[in-house]
Amino acid sequence: MDGPHLRNHRLLLDEQSEQILAMTDPIADRLRKIGATAIRSIGHIGLIRHIDDNDSDFSESLDIIRELRDDNIILTSEMRQIFNTCNCLRDTVTARLLKVWIDEAEGRSWFLHETARGLPGFLE
Repeated sequence: MDGPHLRNHRLLLDEQSEQILAMTDPIADRLRKIGATAIRSIGHIGLIRHIDDNDSDFSESLDIIRELRDDNIILTSEMRQIFNTCNCLRDTVTARLLKVWIDEAEGRSWFLHETARGLPGFLE
């Protein structure tokens, strides 16, 4: 990322990455508690991921913000599906965790959308 908004964008992305990182241990703990297997390696992540990597050498700030917004929308959709499954299985503990994480992901999507609106080249 570069440009006149670099500092603000970095702060926003740092806050969001901390929020996402804070989910990882509770997810792994919950999986183990219900008898499932947690993610074991970077290779395992590659096998089960639902969001593509961006390996570009350079991306414009607007493109990065949009991509992260879209990734959070995908994540929200995936979590809603899992939430519905948890409700069907009466797994109220996991459903309760997911409600918080869904709300956080929706907040990230909203912040990223509003951030993109302020950038040159933004078209709705």
